[in-house]
Amino acid sequence: MEKPKLGKPVICSTIVFLGTLAFSCSVAAEFKKVKAKDMKLDGSLCSLPRSSAFGLGIAAVVCLSIAQIVGTSAVCIHSGDNKSRRSRIVSITLLVLSWYATFSIFLLVSTTLLVLSWISFGLATILLAAGSSMNAGQPYGKGWINGNCYMVRNGVFLGAAVLIVPTVVFTVQWERRSTIACTHLDEEAGRDHQQREVIKPR
Repeated sequence: MEKPKLGKPVICSTIVFLGTLAFSCSVAAEFKKVKAKDMKLDGSLCSLPRSSAFGLGIAAVVCLSIAQIVGTSAVCIHSGDNKSRRSRIVSITLLVLSWYATFSIFLLVSTTLLVLSWISFGLATILLAAGSSMNAGQPYGKGWINGNCYMVRNGVFLGAAVLIVPTVVFTVQWERRSTIACTHLDEEAGRDHQQREVIKPR
């Protein structure tokens, strides 16, 4: 009896869990960021203390990055029997080439999901990185840029949190579609390999 494959549910659950953590950290960072009342002035110099939004922002970036990497790289982890790996690679290549027209729409949707997930991931990461950097502490004379102090605008961390949602959704959908396609191709390649083994002259 074939054992149930738990890879796909585990991967999807991991992506959602890490995405939820990243979302929660981003929302929390919005309320923990430095405010105008926290700024200290000494003549023409200014300083801002480090806030917990720095750690929360970094945690959000780490969780989101791991989720993105796991979701976009863990495809075809159940590729079948290792004994016929080489022949299956050849078969899969031939099948992809011969069935390109059939799967063109499917591949287009999958590719679009992948691109959208990376775009939203990139935008969310930029917002989180910039916001975290501004909350890392800005000492007198150094500030954030050229000795000037900068504070995160309201809504930056919330904007990152909003972008995390489509990132996770696109990544999960891409992983699911790609895994289905890869599994289908692998099964066809396995049948093709078995047929060639049967007709092979002895």
